[in-house]
Amino acid sequence: MKLLRFGPKGQEKPGCLDAEGNIRDLSAHVSDIAGDALTPEGIARLQSIDLTTLPVVDASTRIGACVGNIGKFICIGLNYADHAAESGLDVPPEPVVFNKWTSAVVGPNDDVIIPRGSVKTDWEVELGVIIGKGGSYIDEADAMDHVAGFCVVNDVSEREYQIERSGTWDKGKGCDTFGPTGPYLVTKDEIADFDNLRLWLEIDGEMMQDGSTATMVYRVPFLVSYLSQFMSLQPGDVISTGTPPGVGMGKKPPMYLKGGETMRLGIDGLGEQTQKVRKHS
Repeated sequence: MKLLRFGPKGQEKPGCLDAEGNIRDLSAHVSDIAGDALTPEGIARLQSIDLTTLPVVDASTRIGACVGNIGKFICIGLNYADHAAESGLDVPPEPVVFNKWTSAVVGPNDDVIIPRGSVKTDWEVELGVIIGKGGSYIDEADAMDHVAGFCVVNDVSEREYQIERSGTWDKGKGCDTFGPTGPYLVTKDEIADFDNLRLWLEIDGEMMQDGSTATMVYRVPFLVSYLSQFMSLQPGDVISTGTPPGVGMGKKPPMYLKGGETMRLGIDGLGEQTQKVRKHS
């Protein structure tokens, strides 16, 4: 099932995509694609609905982030060996964990705004994992029982803030609009092999990233288990699992967003995003 949220910013309604690609309104059945709606029981209830009975939403309607009221937006760094190499860094002996502030979350096609003073704003297409069943100290063998589904994330990053301005990576990762998420939360039953998904990103039509989740160092079940050792995971939490090579920082010479570009990115079976890049006013 492909779940989504539609409507003006801050007023998004719950919806889904039917077999013909129409957006259907789920408002009569659930208040949001968030929290308890993402538990195994909540997903089962949504999957039991006859979508043909739901109102059709105009195709031109804005699509919001596919998860509402995200509690935690947890990110994994250097999780593709070839990306670590282009960054001049070793593959870490344990996952690198950082956060995006939830105020960074925007819809998949909303503008990305370069912060004031930024000189190194970069792109990263990533596989997002949405938690459905909460828990702590989750066994790796049981980890997928806790996953509601997957989505596309653009882990937009300001490299100077992240690396050169002291402190943790979070400083360069959580700026407003740096977390385009969606268009869909695709339930895990629709993704046959999440360990072998193509993910790609273009800037103004030029392919920058073209990789596969097959080259991830730490895979989804391990990451869910690992993170649950340090924090409780809760329904609606999002884990962004790292990026393949092709980011601006790794280019020779480095290449960063200046404003005016169009980013287009996607993952097999999870849909596409398109963002215009503009400078902060």
